[in-house]
Amino acid sequence: MASTVDPMVMEGVQLMLVGMGTVFVFLTLLVFAVRAMSALILKYFPPAPFQTNTGAASPGGIPKAHVAAVAAAIEKHRGS
Repeated sequence: MASTVDPMVMEGVQLMLVGMGTVFVFLTLLVFAVRAMSALILKYFPPAPFQTNTGAASPGGIPKAHVAAVAAAIEKHRGS
């Protein structure tokens, strides 16, 4: 039984598969490289502990300076 597919089409499909395989391998290696770099960064430069400033915040958790700034902005907007 003879093949009815044009040889140019088969070469095109082969080239497409090689190209897609190359891109897939490259992106896979890129993912592993980024994960390895991230692990190295976290190992040698751990994140600083997060510190909250609880003395300057109102009971709602919003700093008093922010509340005052928003209130002043609202007053200025209503006055214009």
